[in-house]
Amino acid sequence: MVALTACSSGQAEQAKPLVKADAILVDKSDRTLLLYAKGKEIHRYTNIRFGDAPEGHKQFEGDEKTPEGRYTINGRNPKSAYHLSLRISYPNAADTAFAKSKGTSPGGDICIHGQPNGWAGPAIPRDWTDGCIALSNAEIAMLWKQVDDGTPITIQP
Repeated sequence: MVALTACSSGQAEQAKPLVKADAILVDKSDRTLLLYAKGKEIHRYTNIRFGDAPEGHKQFEGDEKTPEGRYTINGRNPKSAYHLSLRISYPNAADTAFAKSKGTSPGGDICIHGQPNGWAGPAIPRDWTDGCIALSNAEIAMLWKQVDDGTPITIQP
């Protein structure tokens, strides 16, 4: 179903249909989150936020790093402590094995989410999460519609 919207001339025009992403690429150094469909970029989110220690791959619970590697979106929470959240499948088997070899936990509960509920201002202008990827509330609302569970996500340094 294609929605109709009123343009400034008063005539109805067709809204662009929502294109679902089939892949996500996060580039930590460029601070971008890119959505792809059939190999073509369909949307780019810029100036995204990470954990308080954004450089390097997440290895342990509490290190405040954002993971790097290949994962999937494996759940969503419309009632999280942040405005919407898409869960990332961290830790994978390699992450768990590495942390276990060091006698610690790899952590978990890594998501792409918006601002803390109740936050009245614009997006927080610095890295602030415990390892998640943060967007503005408007951006996560759009991303929420474009990404289904099972979508692969690659997070690169």
